[in-house]
Amino acid sequence: MDLSLILLGLVVVTALAFDFTNGFHDTGNAMATSIATGALKPKVAVALSGILNLVGAFLSVEVALTVTNAVIKIQSKDGSPKPEFLADHGQALLLIVLAGLVGGIVWNLLTWLLGIPSSSSHALFGGLIGAAIAAIGFGGVKWVGDGTKLDGVVGKVIAPALLSPVIAVIVAAIGTKLIYAITKKVQHKEAERGFRWGQIFSASLVSLAHGTNDAQKTMGVITLALIGYGSWTDTESVPFWVKLSCALAIALGTYLGGWRIIRTLGKGLVEIESPQGMAAESSSSAVILVSSHMGFALSTTHVATGSILGTGIGKRGAEVRWSVAVRMVAAWLITLPSAALVGALMWYVGDLIGGVAGGIVIFAILCAASLYMWMRSRKAPVDHNNVNDSWEPEEIAATHIPPVVDETNSDKPSTSKAGTR
Repeated sequence: MDLSLILLGLVVVTALAFDFTNGFHDTGNAMATSIATGALKPKVAVALSGILNLVGAFLSVEVALTVTNAVIKIQSKDGSPKPEFLADHGQALLLIVLAGLVGGIVWNLLTWLLGIPSSSSHALFGGLIGAAIAAIGFGGVKWVGDGTKLDGVVGKVIAPALLSPVIAVIVAAIGTKLIYAITKKVQHKEAERGFRWGQIFSASLVSLAHGTNDAQKTMGVITLALIGYGSWTDTESVPFWVKLSCALAIALGTYLGGWRIIRTLGKGLVEIESPQGMAAESSSSAVILVSSHMGFALSTTHVATGSILGTGIGKRGAEVRWSVAVRMVAAWLITLPSAALVGALMWYVGDLIGGVAGGIVIFAILCAASLYMWMRSRKAPVDHNNVNDSWEPEEIAATHIPPVVDETNSDKPSTSKAGTR
């Protein structure tokens, strides 16, 4: 039996596991506001989102081709795969991809455990970049294209990461102001009913857009592994079985729901009303769909969070929890380098052991880390039953000062230090 086939199998399984975590990690991008406003019941929302992610995964391959061709320099000048990546059925490339995937999954699970809506896309790219740098140096990463168009990591990943949340904030803020201005004279109950239906439609668009963008990233990773193994040579297309398996994985992950992140987006950043929810989801879907068509591997999390923040800015008197927003931005900034560090570390471990055995050890480390974080999550579970319960982030709750009881009107002692005799 060809031992490299075992390594390829580990890469495919790990890639689908990443796709699964991407699904439940990013469910909140589409459905958090609809759940928070009551437009959709939690289980109905994630089921609808799962179905539409499945459909969206088949609509395009532009982002998949970005992942295949725009991160690791796998091609020679004539466009053919580099010979060093094809030696020994591509074991060198397969180990890089496996280590990068582990970096992405570990960061995804950690931020899910903490309820922080960080970018699954940047976790994936960070892991791959870190593993590639560790294996073949900075020159092994395709930082920029040939200068004729936006390409490489800078053009397809970093530039969209910086611009997309800003665009989403602006579009959502303007949309929110327009919606409230247009419906100012409409009775509140009628407006709420109409906006809830609008939310269902706009949230569905976000789910569809998420499938067109995020499911394709895993397709690109698996295609990259197949090229390295030598069973696929076309760098401009994706095998159908890869499309199908990735679509099913992200749909299943979406259906199970990342309730912790849904709670943060729906309750932790801005108190969302139905008009705001519709504005946020509409702006998110527009930005994601346009970017997918252009092949930009942007973060749907950044877009969704930016849209929700924009609705808070656009509604007069709305409370925006800036401390939560700052924590999110901090997580965004460290996602790519942190995942890169894990990816590089995993590659060094795999390379130290060598070959297929190294890949098996990396996979075992991933399984152990995943089990640990899942067990930690069970200590304070969040699910569809309590996702909409009143909740505040710990650092905000900690700043609340208990009320002082007037001792002249109550027999109870004061709770403040000033009232202690």
